[in-house]
Amino acid sequence: MRLPYALAAAIIFLLSAGLCLLAASFAVTKVEETSEFAVRRALDLQGHDWAEVYSDGLRVVLTGTASTEAVRFNALTAAGTEVDTSRVIDEMEVTPTTELAAPGFSAEILRNDSGISVIGLIPASEDRDALVKRLSDLGNGGPVSDLMETADYPKPKGWDDAIGFAVEALARLPRAKISASPGLVKITAIADSQQEKEQLEQGLMRAAPPSLRIGLSISAPRPVITPFTLRFLIDENGGQFDACSAQDTKARDTIIAAAQEAGLNSIYTCTIGLGEPSPRWPEAAVLSIRALAELGQGSVTMSDADITLVAAEGTDAGTFDRVVGELENALPPVFALHAILPPPETEEEAGPPEFTATRSPEGLVQMRGRLSDASQRDMVDSYARAAFGSEHVYTATRIAPEDLPMTWPVRVLTGLEALAYLHNGALTVTPDNLVLNGVSNSPDTKAQIAGFLSEKLGDAQEFSLSITYQEPPAVPEDTLPDPEACEDRIVEVQAETKIAFEPGSATVAADSRDTVNRIADILRECGPIRLEIQGHTDSQGREEMNQQLSQARAQSILNELRGRRIPTASYTAVGYGETQPIAENDTEEGREQNRRIEFRLVRPEPVENPETGLDAIEAESIEAEQTENTAADADAGDQQSEQN
Repeated sequence: MRLPYALAAAIIFLLSAGLCLLAASFAVTKVEETSEFAVRRALDLQGHDWAEVYSDGLRVVLTGTASTEAVRFNALTAAGTEVDTSRVIDEMEVTPTTELAAPGFSAEILRNDSGISVIGLIPASEDRDALVKRLSDLGNGGPVSDLMETADYPKPKGWDDAIGFAVEALARLPRAKISASPGLVKITAIADSQQEKEQLEQGLMRAAPPSLRIGLSISAPRPVITPFTLRFLIDENGGQFDACSAQDTKARDTIIAAAQEAGLNSIYTCTIGLGEPSPRWPEAAVLSIRALAELGQGSVTMSDADITLVAAEGTDAGTFDRVVGELENALPPVFALHAILPPPETEEEAGPPEFTATRSPEGLVQMRGRLSDASQRDMVDSYARAAFGSEHVYTATRIAPEDLPMTWPVRVLTGLEALAYLHNGALTVTPDNLVLNGVSNSPDTKAQIAGFLSEKLGDAQEFSLSITYQEPPAVPEDTLPDPEACEDRIVEVQAETKIAFEPGSATVAADSRDTVNRIADILRECGPIRLEIQGHTDSQGREEMNQQLSQARAQSILNELRGRRIPTASYTAVGYGETQPIAENDTEEGREQNRRIEFRLVRPEPVENPETGLDAIEAESIEAEQTENTAADADAGDQQSEQN
């Protein structure tokens, strides 16, 4: 009886165990489903629909890719609000962060009479000490204020070219501000004259690497004219200027208009500059010219605030007195008038004493006429030999003290000094007049001599000038032609015969070899200019293929020039494909025009808001020094704080 009882007990135990196991499995599944649902809902409410949730027993596993580390942490926190954090398994990933972009590197260099300052952000790999030494050498060892910061990033493309050219440009510019950044250099500077401005612009354009963009803003301040001079004459042939100065274009136009009303018989323009004795200079000039016109003939000379009005011989005395009186009352304050009415000559009067000097085109100077004494003759002879060369002077003067005025030595020496301005000419000095005729190789000589004679001879002194401008002979070392002219000549050549290529290739057609030769001859004369050789195609075919073909053709022309021994260091070849058509691509004629090679100068870019005045440059220098001093004071304060 005992065996059946034991069997029944075993069966009951097994059934109980199975029921318990089934109940436990059901409970675990319910817990998994409940946990997964609760965590999924919490993530959705927080906007984390990117996260995936699945249960593994009592564990809740989170997967997916978060956009940032903060988003991942927020998702983990949301899951922890529904289940115990020890049950949350984090298998989420974070999107890799992009590499930080390099900062904008740039350097601004300021140079003036006080030294050189440089400020900006440069790559840590830049040899800072070498750069400062190069700048110091430009200033002959002068001070260099180093305000640069560094960043540990690779040098960007074009940085070395920009810094190298900036230092090279600074060597030519004693007062300038240069901003250098990768691939771009902007220059703001001052030149002493318009001629120097043009020379600097051409020199910098030629020196710049072809891949570098440059911006130029070079200004030429107005010259200082001393003395401020105007000389206007009227004779039987009409009116003419020997010299004319004006403080601005408005004053110049006003004076020229008055001269034209008075009979100006040639095109003339006044020199614009600084140094006018009064803002009312143009008013005084107009009144004086009109007074001379009313007299009919004569001359008016203005030297700073002194005005000398000389009437022609034979002018009616009554008219002269009236015109002079009206002019004296009308002139602005500061100006002083000296009026001269020459007395009529009589048959009994003998000819006046004279001193003459001539200078030949070969430079030989001969002096004749009267001098007061032997010491004066020695003085005049010594001055002439010093001015013209001992071997070029011949003296044949005589001593006649009884006929000469006290001012004779001054008039003679002043006349010789004026003669030295001319390439060749003749000087005649009399007690009442100084006459100078000749040829000069400078267009400004006449105005310079007029100002010089007005200053040296003094007030109320008469002189006459007849000076012809003649272009100087060409020197053996002819200057390089203007780059703009070179570009125009190449355009003319291509207007006659364009450069053609074999169909679909970068090989120059045989018929175009002569055209390339002519262009090479022009470029050989032009020297180192910054030139872009551009390749263009029509729109037939794929755009990418057209761009590649245009680049290959531009490079082919560059190689052709190199083969003809043309220095091409400042040239660059660029293909533009079909992006810059000059005609419609709907016709064969239009497509033929679009298939072309162009030679274009690489011109400077305009500098935005240039401030090129001396005050502006000096102000920037002071600001840089103040920044340096502020930084030094801050460092000193930090050191003091550490010591305390």
